[in-house]
Amino acid sequence: MSAPPASPVATTSLWQAGVLVPRDDCDVAPAIVEVADSWLVEEGAARGLGLHRERFLTSIPRSRARELDLDAFWSTAIGGIPAHGAWFPRVELREQLGMPQLLFRLREAPTLQRSLVLTTHTGRDPRTAPTVKGPDLAAMVRLRTEAQRRGADEAVLVTPDGHIVEGSTTSIVWWEGDILCVVDRTLPRIPSTTERTVAALATALGIPVEERRVRPEELDGREVWALNALHGIRIVTAWQGGPPATAEEPGRLSRWRLRMDALRRPLPHGTDGVAA
Repeated sequence: MSAPPASPVATTSLWQAGVLVPRDDCDVAPAIVEVADSWLVEEGAARGLGLHRERFLTSIPRSRARELDLDAFWSTAIGGIPAHGAWFPRVELREQLGMPQLLFRLREAPTLQRSLVLTTHTGRDPRTAPTVKGPDLAAMVRLRTEAQRRGADEAVLVTPDGHIVEGSTTSIVWWEGDILCVVDRTLPRIPSTTERTVAALATALGIPVEERRVRPEELDGREVWALNALHGIRIVTAWQGGPPATAEEPGRLSRWRLRMDALRRPLPHGTDGVAA
């Protein structure tokens, strides 16, 4: 009797000579992440994969892109995602010892959440490249970790005059009656694929979407959402050290999470049970 096939495991692979080569996730020399992107895959299906591809490829400087076979790398990375299970893969462009590297990290997805608690970051803004996902990932994860030590789930960056910019790993949106509000896009921040999807859905449904500047205390009594590719839409149940005291319209979050789930599309899969 043959043994059952081994379950896929988390791996890190380096793009070399047109193939992904598994490697130990341990660097002997410092590496700088220049661009990164990640998305959720559940049972071989993902939401907004084209948006993630667009953001990743267009964030890479042309001088770097000319040296790399980005289309082949992306296709091969997608081909390494298992057809079953919950995964949170990540692609990276790094520099190590003066040379560019493309990495693919196949990671198991953590437990997904429906809600979270926010807190305002009161220190300096640690971002060095506010509009590119990658260079500031480590710094933003540290902000989130510090917030979690204080009993919150996520830290929110604000401008010097107190206006909300973004969460350490999320985009912040809120409701003013029946109007969906997003942060003024002139404030430098990561172009969120999930915010883009939510805004497009709202527009398709005839719901007004407006850009605004707002301070946390001005959200008192509003329904506030935190968006990212992993959790999708989460509702803010508290703002540590508030105001604001946030609210929730019954049924709205559930309806929108179902709408977002309906946008998941299967990845093409080969006979070996991975995407092709």
